[in-house]
Amino acid sequence: MTKKLGLVHTSATLVPIFQELTEKYLAGKDIKVFNISDDSLIKNTIERGVLTSDTSRRVVNHIASAEEAGADYILVTCSSIGPAVETAATLVDVPVLRVDQPMADKAVQMGTKIGVIATLPTTLEPTSDLVRRRALAAAKEIELTSKLCEGAFDALMSGKPELHDESVASALTELAQQVDVILLAQASMARVVSQLSESDKKVPILTSPELAVEYLAGIL
Repeated sequence: MTKKLGLVHTSATLVPIFQELTEKYLAGKDIKVFNISDDSLIKNTIERGVLTSDTSRRVVNHIASAEEAGADYILVTCSSIGPAVETAATLVDVPVLRVDQPMADKAVQMGTKIGVIATLPTTLEPTSDLVRRRALAAAKEIELTSKLCEGAFDALMSGKPELHDESVASALTELAQQVDVILLAQASMARVVSQLSESDKKVPILTSPELAVEYLAGIL
């Protein structure tokens, strides 16, 4: 019987990224994928500097809409709205996954000194909080180091990707000296990893999109 996977995005740019990943990991499985995208969710969160109750309600509504559209499983691909995703999961009758949970679980398995890096404070805190709670659920003591790349997101949005990449690369190199594993809180940062020299990649660097789809492939 065909299953449906609903993807909820806060940017249309994530649609092709996850299309490629679902084609890679879900190939051969009888699964249909559909997308719901609303970039006002992340724009409002960035503008206000926090995930507000009205934005959270709209996240819940989008997830409910995905369920009504026939989704057997829902993946929300943005880390910044994670807390609202967890609330929505209690209000629908199908499983809902926030994109960074498999990444957080893997990091907790891999080390005790864990680094989280982001270019937005609105993403850094939800991801850091998730890692702490997943460690608690796994009954494991960890030491968490969170690092914000100040100005990197603005540089990327203003058409200066090289400044963004330089800032992220510098932060990754510095953090690699202090931790066992690093989590990238945003998918937009993943491109920088391939630019690093092997000597700078002293520890594993995890990204959420691929780990999330790989996780889904194992349970769907």
